[in-house]
Amino acid sequence: MTSVLVRFLLLRLRCAAIALAALAAGCASLPPPEAPAPEAAMPASSATELGRVTASARGAGALSAVRPLPQANFALDARLELIRRAQASLDVQTYQLGNDKTGRLILRELRDAARRGVRVRLLLDDFYTAGLDPLLLALAAEPKAQVRLFNPFANGREHMTTRWLDFFTDFRRLNHRMHNKLFIADGALAIAGGRNLADEYFLRSELANFIDFELLMAGPVVAESARAFDSYWNSDVVYPVQRVAGAAQPTDRLIAAFDAATSERDAPRPPAPPDTDVFGEPRLAVQLARGELHWIRAEAHAMADSPNKALGIRPPGTQTLAQNFYATLASTAKSQVLVVSPYFIPGDEGMARIRAARARGIKITVVTNSLADSDEPLVNVNYNRYRVAMLKEGVELLEVSTRQLKRNPQLRRLLRQARGRLHAKLALIDREWVLLGSMNLDPRSERLNTEFGVRVQSFELAHALLFAYSLDAAEGVYRVVLKPDGENVQWVGTGDEVNEVLDDEPESSLLTRLQLLLFSWFVPTDQL
Repeated sequence: MTSVLVRFLLLRLRCAAIALAALAAGCASLPPPEAPAPEAAMPASSATELGRVTASARGAGALSAVRPLPQANFALDARLELIRRAQASLDVQTYQLGNDKTGRLILRELRDAARRGVRVRLLLDDFYTAGLDPLLLALAAEPKAQVRLFNPFANGREHMTTRWLDFFTDFRRLNHRMHNKLFIADGALAIAGGRNLADEYFLRSELANFIDFELLMAGPVVAESARAFDSYWNSDVVYPVQRVAGAAQPTDRLIAAFDAATSERDAPRPPAPPDTDVFGEPRLAVQLARGELHWIRAEAHAMADSPNKALGIRPPGTQTLAQNFYATLASTAKSQVLVVSPYFIPGDEGMARIRAARARGIKITVVTNSLADSDEPLVNVNYNRYRVAMLKEGVELLEVSTRQLKRNPQLRRLLRQARGRLHAKLALIDREWVLLGSMNLDPRSERLNTEFGVRVQSFELAHALLFAYSLDAAEGVYRVVLKPDGENVQWVGTGDEVNEVLDDEPESSLLTRLQLLLFSWFVPTDQL
């Protein structure tokens, strides 16, 4: 999520900021927040198909039912199937809805659900909505659909560049974003994890695609997730799209434009996934048609930051999701911790936690992106500052690389010409506990953005993830090790007979590394 800062490096140039502040004098501000009657999620009910098929999960006492969704095509197919089968409600919360074939497909399916009588609530962070206002207003014009924006921009809504003005002049507010991802159908089934609703998160981009992870859930954890959604939906930092986005056209023309933009030509359905996933399980549609779902029964709990984190407010006695995560690691881990995070900056506090864990004999493995394959290279530069120290403490470091990934024939077919990047956010503790969600292990997730996550105690789920991502085999990565001098690092390839050894950052030029180092001076680490 550090693209917020990467795209606004000029913030550090005071002369530009002063000029922009002068221009802002005539700009509009946000309208005062309204106080509508709070709305609540609809609970699961046997009156709906999804409620009936998950009734056993809700009747299993304190245990929830979970099913991993590591494959992008199965994850998108599951969402589409749930939207089409929903009969009562759809609650969708995301950081990014792409103005691409996937984002427009989701909008079309939500519109169709609303016209069937399903209550649709779409909650978006406002950072990536530039140019989407007409589509969002058209969806919100449906009697059964509502669209709300988290911490919205008041000016320059049409283009990303024109939003800079707002960002420069209202930095303290707009620097906080809602990074949560959550999808709930009929109060019965939920999907949580790291994927945004855009092409690159479902292997539909020609340039770069993300390796990600999500969890399909039923039972008590869904009710917890729904309460978290409601806390955002009803918060003071959320606005109906109609209050901040002026409609330049009458409603009938907005709807006609929506129909054209979300047509099958511009928003095609993806090809059906294979008959079975990596675990040998049939796709969700097949299981729903049979009236039974294959589950892992486990204790699972949903967690979310308060939406007031966007105001710099934390209710007394509460922890942020990041603090809860670190507390869980400290109190739960007995032998080993495997962390998967696309952006990893431990900071001084994180290094202290690492040293304490290593002193207790806990094995720590960190999987993150290589510099060449990070979509946020400034984060990688700051991560580099801690690399040698972590290796000296005995931490195992693995960096994901497109070059290494494509040595696997299956991944090479999936990625085609696109780059492969890590986006999953996971922690496996003692091969028994799984922590997952939207949170990166960096200062921005800890201090600035809001996040959503799930904690699951399940030996079966942990080992399913180890199998799905070949984490024990460490494929598709470079292993980072200390050089013989003990003060510098080198990269050892995996997945072939040669296992090349490199002394410089794989697939990156010296000029690129120098440019990033220069830029890193303008962005403080606590903003990444």
